Amino acid sequence: MPRAKRVVEAALQNKGFRMQHSHHRLFIYYTQQGEKTAVRTRTSQGGSELDDFLLGQMAKQCHLNKSSFLELVDCTLDQVAYEKRLSEGELL
Repeated sequence: MPRAKRVVEAALQNKGFRMQHSHHRLFIYYTQQGEKTAVRTRTSQGGSELDDFLLGQMAKQCHLNKSSFLELVDCTLDQVAYEKRLSEGELL
């Protein structure tokens, strides 16, 4: 199910991702302690919606499956739980 790009980007920023502008909109994850991690994802500059394929790619970049990524976007997965999942996979 497609999602509005602005909603996804706002949710990422509310969960510890910081946006950097380049030819894409790059989001880098920072822990609750402010430490920069290797986790990053991006959206394109154009378009207003992200289709299922792009959401799946963003999920992979965030080290989540698509359903967990949508939980992150829909705010049913908070930053604490996201960090716990990342640390369990030893990705931080």
